[in-house]
Amino acid sequence: MATVTPPTQTPAAPVQDRSVRPNAVLAAALLGFVVISLDALVVNVALPDIGQDLHGGIAGLQWIVDGYTLTFAAFMLSAGAFSDRVGASRAFAGGLVVFTVASVACGLATEMWMLVAARLVQGLAASVTMPASLALVRQAFPDMHERTRAIATWTAGGAIATTVGPAFGGLLTSAWNWRTIFFINLPIGIIGLILLRRAPHSPRRAAPLDLLGQVLAVLGLAGLTVGVIEGGDRGYGAPEVIGAFVLAAVAVIAFLFVEHRQEHPTMPLGLFRLRPVSISIAAGFAVNVAWYGTIFLLSLFFQQELHRNALVSGLMFVPTTALVALSNLFVAAKVIQRFGPRLPMVIGQAGTVVGLILLLFVDADTPPALVALVAVPVGFAGALAVPALTGLLLGSVEAERAGTAAGVLNTIRQTGGAIAVAVFGALVASQAGFAAGMRISLAIAAIALGLTAVLTFAALPGRKAPAADR
Repeated sequence: MATVTPPTQTPAAPVQDRSVRPNAVLAAALLGFVVISLDALVVNVALPDIGQDLHGGIAGLQWIVDGYTLTFAAFMLSAGAFSDRVGASRAFAGGLVVFTVASVACGLATEMWMLVAARLVQGLAASVTMPASLALVRQAFPDMHERTRAIATWTAGGAIATTVGPAFGGLLTSAWNWRTIFFINLPIGIIGLILLRRAPHSPRRAAPLDLLGQVLAVLGLAGLTVGVIEGGDRGYGAPEVIGAFVLAAVAVIAFLFVEHRQEHPTMPLGLFRLRPVSISIAAGFAVNVAWYGTIFLLSLFFQQELHRNALVSGLMFVPTTALVALSNLFVAAKVIQRFGPRLPMVIGQAGTVVGLILLLFVDADTPPALVALVAVPVGFAGALAVPALTGLLLGSVEAERAGTAAGVLNTIRQTGGAIAVAVFGALVASQAGFAAGMRISLAIAAIALGLTAVLTFAALPGRKAPAADR
């Protein structure tokens, strides 16, 4: 079985010519991450207009959203390994080109099936681009302190894009039409590709692709995601939902067996023997359950309980967005550099738990501004934890494994967000009512984060740096 042994010293910085510009590489990676994160949510407020224009029913509108999420989560793990094998810069360029072309296809769609098909391709391209973008940042910034700041900037871009997505989509749809939410990706993609010309040479691994492992990973993640999402809509006793879960279970068991025996596995199981990697992945899952779950719940709460429109609901996230950026750009990097990753991870997770508990007390009589203020700790504290856990994971593996490790982390985080939205959606739509379902959902997120916070505190050393960076 393939294992990953952390190196005992800092890898030597790659030799770069004068054309290499780390900040330009960071900007390219940031643009890719922003546009991917934005497209995960920007479409939601435009769904009524799309349905009217393309004469689609509820099922078609659901697939516009779910198609992107499903292919994004299902293929991300394999895409991380693909990034390692072809090189991060090549994977990023290819993914961004396909994503941009698919975005144009979305905007030009004249039938519902055309738009759904283009969204499926968007999700696949996004799964390739995201882990490659993070691997590019690692390669462009070999110094641990500079890399920590760069990762914080990268994370801030994604967090801001995720939060402003509904408001941005509402603005574009109201001012022009729904097609502009896809056409806006064209100039962003072109700029990202131009900036990528300043990237350093990306190392490649000549090992053959683990096609069977990749297929099983995709089937397992797809089955799990379909089961959770469709279970919330059709009921978890529906035959197709049970079938999806059975498929997921069989595929995951087969995947673990294949990866254990594979000489060149898609996901080296030895990664999970590294304590920092396992803790980073667990914390990343819990943080995304809280983050995506809270955004989803509050978007519904503002519209259904407080009777605000989609644009106003999106604007209610601005206080959290601003402090997420502040935490990522100015706070997280300094705290990590001074105290190591454990303290910001623990504080970030614990602070998010506090925010979730405060949200348990809001109701239909709570002023929207107060709800927005109470939600701030969820974003601010979570933004402190994510750069720390990401840097911890990347600093614990060799440079040539960065794409694979990033793919594993992002796959688990994306799956956490998808599960949160599906399960929390089922809870707020249950017979118990929206308010009770929202409180149960927030409690679940708080418990999950509380457990990973305790695990982080107990299992990680204090200021000890990851082995790959010492």
